[in-house]
Amino acid sequence: MQSLRNLLFPFSVLYDGVTRVRNWAFDNHYIKQQSFDIPIIAVGNLSTGGTGKTPMIEWLIEHHHEKRVAILSRGYGRETTGYIEINKNHTASQVGDEPLQIKLKYGDSITSAVCEKRVDGIEKLLKDHSLDIILLDDAYQHRYVKANCYILLTSYDRLYVDDYLLPAGNLRESRRGAGRAHIIVVTKCPDNISIKEMDSIRQKLNPLTHQNVYFSTISYDEKVHNLNNSIALDHINHQRITAVTGIAKPLPFVRFLEKRFKVDHLQYSDHHRFRESEINTIDAQNFVITTEKDYTRLSQWNLPNVYYLPMRMKFIGSSPEL
Repeated sequence: MQSLRNLLFPFSVLYDGVTRVRNWAFDNHYIKQQSFDIPIIAVGNLSTGGTGKTPMIEWLIEHHHEKRVAILSRGYGRETTGYIEINKNHTASQVGDEPLQIKLKYGDSITSAVCEKRVDGIEKLLKDHSLDIILLDDAYQHRYVKANCYILLTSYDRLYVDDYLLPAGNLRESRRGAGRAHIIVVTKCPDNISIKEMDSIRQKLNPLTHQNVYFSTISYDEKVHNLNNSIALDHINHQRITAVTGIAKPLPFVRFLEKRFKVDHLQYSDHHRFRESEINTIDAQNFVITTEKDYTRLSQWNLPNVYYLPMRMKFIGSSPEL
């Protein structure tokens, strides 16, 4: 692995130069940033996926449940372009699996839209709706919008300070980009992480004086669900189940299931679009448990043996005051 990094390092230097010039242009106002007269919170990361952006967005929705909340995403992986306001009849291919997952979960209590040009998307949301706050999903590098608060996520198992720039590593931009954050959340921590280890991670991240660091873990539901039914995990009598994942980091999900069942794992790439042959393979399994994100892409087949297990972010100790 180290030899491969050494081989790719010159390309990372070039990549760093491009992103550094871009950030310099924004920081020095050579590229315009648009501000809006409404609180905007941008959630994102320095790395390429797998840090828990969707659970963070869902936590913010519930934290601001008394307000009129809108979520704006790019809609990664969708087959459409432009602005689309999401409703429950959309498919993942039309609006992206994560935006659709959020809309299906919270329904009419939120407004949700996708638009690759975030400025245009915000202007359309404000034209069509009376809102109190806008949440930008996966928007840490989208600097054409000037957010009021930037939340930077970094995964416990691969902190951004331990990572390298693309293509040698997984960082979208230099570690210096962390300086834009107001809040840093270390996600997917063990639920029994010690105060000593949290203090050690804080020291490693070395936050600036204006930054607060928080820690979160993954909490799973006690029931699995599909379009027709819900079953408590304790009532599943199968000794062996099949886990189906198409997410960036499936290991925590699979490990949770392995504590309860003997698990066969069908693993696909992040945002995977299932083919007919793969659906046939999944349909042939006895009992399937998948993630909520994956189920947004599988639900159109309404397979009776496929259930999803919801997860949520839970802060360890204090949580952000927003």
